Amino acid sequence: MASSAKNSAAKTAPKAAAAKTTSKAGSNGASNGKASANRNQSNPAVNIQPLLNQQQNAPAPTQRYGTVAQRLPIGLGESVRQESVDMLNQLLADTITLRDMYKKHHWQVVGPTFYQLHLLYDKHYEEQAVLVDAIAERIQILGGVAVAMAHDVAELSSIPRVPRDREEAPIQVSRLLDAHRILLENCHRFAEKADESGDDGTNDLIVSQLIRTNEMQVWFVAEHVVDSPLTQAE
Repeated sequence: MASSAKNSAAKTAPKAAAAKTTSKAGSNGASNGKASANRNQSNPAVNIQPLLNQQQNAPAPTQRYGTVAQRLPIGLGESVRQESVDMLNQLLADTITLRDMYKKHHWQVVGPTFYQLHLLYDKHYEEQAVLVDAIAERIQILGGVAVAMAHDVAELSSIPRVPRDREEAPIQVSRLLDAHRILLENCHRFAEKADESGDDGTNDLIVSQLIRTNEMQVWFVAEHVVDSPLTQAE
């Protein structure tokens, strides 16, 4: 008799466990369904949808030099951006030319001040290279196309072409100072135009980076111009 009761209890236990598992699964399913419903509810105070068609007149992959496209919503009209791009491309061509002049003179400098000028020219070359990137990136931000290749730079630059010859240090210095003068004159004129047109970003780039860097370089280079003849030991 005891054995029969024991067998009956053993048969009943799995059924009870199954019923308990089913009840628990049903409870979990209801809970998951509630959580899913909560996730599907939208919060009107939060907009997580992407903003489509952000670019106005989105540019084609190929863009002609001398044109501007509304790549970024920066709050400047097309005519203002076009004027700034034209000015910046002029400054870019002049800066690339001046940068390469410094590298040429760095390689070719000769004379009693070789060591000092060799290091100074290379330092100024690196600083001009930073300005080249800054100008080109500003042009692209405005929706323009930055001048880049050497032959195009040579055609656009307002700095006279430098001869291929190796020249003495005083001539190198005089050429560099003249190139700085030309570049700075353009900078002052273009900064004023950018200010008048409301292009504060371009004005700031020209004033805080181009003008200040070039004026500092003029100071370092010009201090090598001294009115004293070289002497020769007997």
